[in-house]
Amino acid sequence: MKKDQHILTLTALQKAMDAVALVEASLDGISPFESGRTYTPKEREPYDALSDRFVRSVEVCIQFFRSYEKLMYAESSDTLRDLLQRMEKLHLVSSVSLWVDMRDVRNRIVHDYLPEQIKNLYDLIMGEFSKELRGLKKKLPSIKQKLEVAVAKMAAEGASEQDDKNR
Repeated sequence: MKKDQHILTLTALQKAMDAVALVEASLDGISPFESGRTYTPKEREPYDALSDRFVRSVEVCIQFFRSYEKLMYAESSDTLRDLLQRMEKLHLVSSVSLWVDMRDVRNRIVHDYLPEQIKNLYDLIMGEFSKELRGLKKKLPSIKQKLEVAVAKMAAEGASEQDDKNR
């Protein structure tokens, strides 16, 4: 069971890293959204891609947090806020309220149609929210390495036990 949780967490971690990398790719070369400008559908595509990738990356990161929490604490939080508080204690997130706001962006993007509100959302995504995701991404390789070592060690121990049984 413990090996399985390590593998699940490692898989979730890689998905989180990949999702944040897609957000970073969308951010490269995109200009700040202009609320007074009328965008053609083609001109709007990079912003739509950014918002879709951002929402997906936050959800994938939260899935990783859930898996990592189960590995570290052997239990799951009842609420998102409790989960994020644990991640804050582990120094994976800088602020619980920031992550709650980041998750809330999904609902606001779907329902905000006024150009100034949309501009504010893109400014948040391109500013403090992307900074938070990039900060998390920088922390993940060391966790990944520790998980890989643990999985390899458990695999070796399992092979050794199997050899002992076969003798």
